[in-house]
Amino acid sequence: MKVVIFGATGLVGKNVLKEALYQNHQVTVLTRKANKVSILDKNLTVVVGDVTDRKTVSDVLKDQDAVIQCLGIGGKGDGKLTTFVSDANKLILDEMKKNNVQRLIAMSVIGAGDSIAFYPKIFTKVIFPYFMKWFQVIIDDKNRMEPTIMNSGLDWTIVRSTTIVDKPSKGNINVTLDGKGLKYSISIVDVATFIIKQLTDKSYLYQAPSISNN
Repeated sequence: MKVVIFGATGLVGKNVLKEALYQNHQVTVLTRKANKVSILDKNLTVVVGDVTDRKTVSDVLKDQDAVIQCLGIGGKGDGKLTTFVSDANKLILDEMKKNNVQRLIAMSVIGAGDSIAFYPKIFTKVIFPYFMKWFQVIIDDKNRMEPTIMNSGLDWTIVRSTTIVDKPSKGNINVTLDGKGLKYSISIVDVATFIIKQLTDKSYLYQAPSISNN
C-alpha cells in the first residue's frame, strides 16, 4: 500500500515509519529536515517541506492510498495554546479529498472527545487544569481536530492512546471503545503496530478506539 506519514520524525512517528516499512508498505514522509529521517529503504521516499504548505501537502498526496497522521508539538510543548495539529490536520483533510485519498488513520490521546470520561474526576478537575496544563493544551487541540475528521466523509480511524512509554513491545494491546480494561501506559512499539494494522484491518473504521497495554 502507498502510505503518507505526517509526523514521521516524532517519537511515535519514527516507530510507525519502521513498522510500515517492515510490513512492506511504500512510504512517503514529509519532513522539514531530511537528516531527521535516518532510515534508508527502497520503499521510502523522503520529501523536504512543511506540513502547513498546501501545495507541498497536495504534491505528496498524489497517487497515494492512505494517510497516517501522527503530528505533535514535540513532547510537552510550552504549555501555551496551540492549534498546530488541528490546523495542519484540516489542511491534510482538504488535500486528501482533492487527491481522492480516502483512508486516514490519525493519532489522538485519551482525554479527547468522549474519552475524557475514562479519567477519574480528580484528573479532569484538579490534576489537568492545575498540575498538567501542558496536557490540557494538547487535549484541547485534539478536541479541535477530532470532529473535523469525524465529519470529513473520509474512511477514518482515530487512535487514542494512553501514556506512551519508550519500551519494547509487551506483545499485548487492550483496545476499548468504552474505557473498560484501560491501563495507564502502552509501549511505543505496540502503538505503532496497532496503527499500521489499521491500514488493512477495517474493524475500527469510523471509530476512535483507545489503546493501552494489558
